[in-house]
Amino acid sequence: MAFVFASLFLSFLLFSSAFAETGKIGINYGRIANNLPTPTEVVQLLKKQGLTRVKLYDSDSNVLKAFSNSGISVTVAIPNENLTAAAASQSFTDDWVKNNILPFYPATNISAVAVGNEVNVDSSITSFLVPAMSNVFASLRANALDTAIKISSPISFNALGNSFPSSAGSFKEELVTKMIQPMLEFLTNTSSYLMVNAYPFFAYSGNSDQISLDYALFKPNSGVVDSGNGLKYNSLFEAQLDAVHAAMDLLKFHDIKVVVTETGWPSHGDENEIGASLENAEGYNGNLVKRVLSGGGTPLRPNDPLDVYLFALFNENEKSGPTSERNYGLFYPNEEKVYSVPLTVAEVATEVVAVAPAAAVDGGSKVIVGQTWCVANEEVSKEKLQNGLDWACGAGKADCRPIQPGATCYNPSSLAAHASYAFNSYYQLKARAAGTCDFGGVAHVVTQSPKFGTCTFPTGY
Repeated sequence: MAFVFASLFLSFLLFSSAFAETGKIGINYGRIANNLPTPTEVVQLLKKQGLTRVKLYDSDSNVLKAFSNSGISVTVAIPNENLTAAAASQSFTDDWVKNNILPFYPATNISAVAVGNEVNVDSSITSFLVPAMSNVFASLRANALDTAIKISSPISFNALGNSFPSSAGSFKEELVTKMIQPMLEFLTNTSSYLMVNAYPFFAYSGNSDQISLDYALFKPNSGVVDSGNGLKYNSLFEAQLDAVHAAMDLLKFHDIKVVVTETGWPSHGDENEIGASLENAEGYNGNLVKRVLSGGGTPLRPNDPLDVYLFALFNENEKSGPTSERNYGLFYPNEEKVYSVPLTVAEVATEVVAVAPAAAVDGGSKVIVGQTWCVANEEVSKEKLQNGLDWACGAGKADCRPIQPGATCYNPSSLAAHASYAFNSYYQLKARAAGTCDFGGVAHVVTQSPKFGTCTFPTGY
């Protein structure tokens, strides 16, 4: 029976991944080291691992040549030290595009330019950011590349002045006028996206007495309910992302997509770097990939699939700072894995088959790797919940027989329990496709099996 279950779940996962809009996984290729493989060898490593998106920290010609005809999407970067010149001179960015884009594109699939990196932490250059982005955009437009190659700039999570609860997310006041507002206007006008570097590791390491490690690592936990909007979070990563969403909403920018351009967890650190360990790094990155590839978005933006670039490809032995800075890599320089992490849908599905007979149990909630469910938001009005329930069981054609009087899931006889069952039935029938867990804003996706009495929520039909 266990084998049959695993096989059926594997088929379901592959089916849903083919038809639902899942997120995308990329990786950061840093080179602050003296012992790394050649760029050509790196390209082969990425292809072997099934990775099709990579982010660089410069536009090195040897690296860009190596990615030629690889099919891998490449984000290149203009370093912070060039921002002043890029902001001051259109001819500078014209030359930069001429020398760093045109000789390689389209053979090398350059999809984006990151103008600077975490500029928000250096007040001496923040005012130059958007003028530099605008000049790069104009230079791309002059070569008819402004729609093919997006322009953005990664901000660090500490650009937020407030991030808890997520619904109260806001940018630091001193950054809003000087950098954030004009950058968001630029992204809107150019149909681009916001790049964000988010590290739950830092939040956990500095507040381990207040933040659950399981919550930080996407492991089964009781979750955190946002006191501002009633949404429940089962991972710190999603809570951080929604704090950014809320901060943008506060400035009236509701439609800009967020791409996480850096996130990771160190496999080794100094004594005071609480949580830095190989086991936790494997747990965070592995569970993050499974979460991204399972589809769906955050509680606040459930219909926006998660796009994430892991940090980083290699341990980089010449990086300065604490020990953790040299131990974020998924691979050693000899290309051996530091630890095992699934990076593709097929690998995630294989892991699901391997663990399916012994699905983890926490507080009575089964957690199946890579799976998600749809449940009601109990904080909304009963009228809205009832309307959603009526639609799901009616026009939505959800299987609502188990919640009829006397049936297996009738008890507990509560509106929230019945609505959750119906919402999840519809969500699973639609192969967890993006947009199928909303019901007028009264439902959201969760990564733990819902628990209402003894009722078991289906994971597929």
